[in-house]
Amino acid sequence: MAKNELDEALELVDSEIKKAGISRREAFKLAGLGSAAYLMAGSTTAEAATELKASDATGKILIIGGGLAGISTAARLVNTLSNPDITIVEPNPKSVCYQPGTTLIASGIYTKEDVDYDTKDFLPSGVTLLKDKAVEFNPEANKVALESGETLTYDFLVVAAGITLDYGAIKGLEEIGNAYTAGDASKIIKTFGDSGATSVYNIDSSVAMWEQMQKFIQKAKNGEKVKGIFTDPNTAIKCGGAPKKVMYLTNARLNEANARANAELTFYADSGKLFGVKEYADAIEKQFIARDMKWNFNHNLTGVDLTKKIATFDKHWQEKGAYDKDLEEYEMVTKHQNVEVPFDFLHITPPQKAPDEIGKSAIGSAKGWVPVDKETLQHVKYKNIFSLGDIAAVPMGKTGGSVRKQYKVLVDNLVAVMEGKEPTSKYAGYTVCPLITDIGKVMLAEFDWTAKPTPSFPLDPTQERYIWWLLKVYLLKPMTQYGMLSGKA
Repeated sequence: MAKNELDEALELVDSEIKKAGISRREAFKLAGLGSAAYLMAGSTTAEAATELKASDATGKILIIGGGLAGISTAARLVNTLSNPDITIVEPNPKSVCYQPGTTLIASGIYTKEDVDYDTKDFLPSGVTLLKDKAVEFNPEANKVALESGETLTYDFLVVAAGITLDYGAIKGLEEIGNAYTAGDASKIIKTFGDSGATSVYNIDSSVAMWEQMQKFIQKAKNGEKVKGIFTDPNTAIKCGGAPKKVMYLTNARLNEANARANAELTFYADSGKLFGVKEYADAIEKQFIARDMKWNFNHNLTGVDLTKKIATFDKHWQEKGAYDKDLEEYEMVTKHQNVEVPFDFLHITPPQKAPDEIGKSAIGSAKGWVPVDKETLQHVKYKNIFSLGDIAAVPMGKTGGSVRKQYKVLVDNLVAVMEGKEPTSKYAGYTVCPLITDIGKVMLAEFDWTAKPTPSFPLDPTQERYIWWLLKVYLLKPMTQYGMLSGKA
């Protein structure tokens, strides 16, 4: 990266923090971050440097889920309410693990220790943490039943329970069933074995993925012709860029080993595009072509034979059916064909859904997610319930960058409702995906519901840059730890 790009970005950062009336050094000190971390803080600098303590509203607040979304929300509520009464229900003592780091673990850049944190170390002062699981919801009575048998009451409920990895929906992986990113990976690792099948969507399976990737690369280095397959399913997923990131990183490691010529890398996506925003999709297509990485659209992974090393896809397309004389148009019929693809290395992005105990409950919806107004994040039916993060039914919003915007909107609106007012703060759909395209290169894809690029800096957002690699690998983690989880960034 040219030095003037970094200088330009830092000048923009300086202009923002000057608006808050503080120096760059003071801002970094107040936030507890490294000097370049504010490359993504933008206009939140002033917020990071202040404690709100702006409302005397009272009420018993129950938060389901103690991950990034839940803890950040609790912290900001503590910073906002003069007398907060907040309880978090979370079964996993490691729920605040830095999940965006799994792609870096899987490619040998991070280790598990780099992302593994104890939730209790980030618990906001005065907040009660229950190591338990919510299993039943009665929103009419404002009650939640826990796995332990205890029943909790609340005045206000925040659902931030994250997403379930539905490996069991894939034939051949039924034994795995449901899994979680920061949860037990023993079934995943046992089922995959030494087959070459991998998945970046669990922290421990990412560790195993790096082992499998190195074996795959060694085969190519030894002169074998090998095939790497990378999948993207027919459901919404957390971090939509991850399936492509691991393909880019596999390509990078093969190049490092001078073994790329012996490997064929192919991306299989259920959708009909490489990215939801055209400008980024076009850039990715050019990057794929330049790297000799292939792709197939309208292919959904439905089965895996780990012994024979064959992945089965449902290839689907539409054809004209019967002609409707009244409408003067043809009925479109979806056709299906099973396609078997051999592999030496297979990255599986599992189908994903809300946990059944929430998605199928009274606060869930027919599609499983928690139905909320996409702008206010307030439940469409129960006005004292809010939801954010992966589990909320908002378009394009399943990234940590989305949560960084959502939790502030949610807290503003929850406090407004506690004060007897209407929620007026609005989430505009901001999403950021630091798309790793190579070791040392990242395309920072920022966008919102307009499905257009919304870059934070006046740099071409479709270009791969070293500055965004620094952001992704070195800066986002401390920003998350000491910024978002403190409710201030």
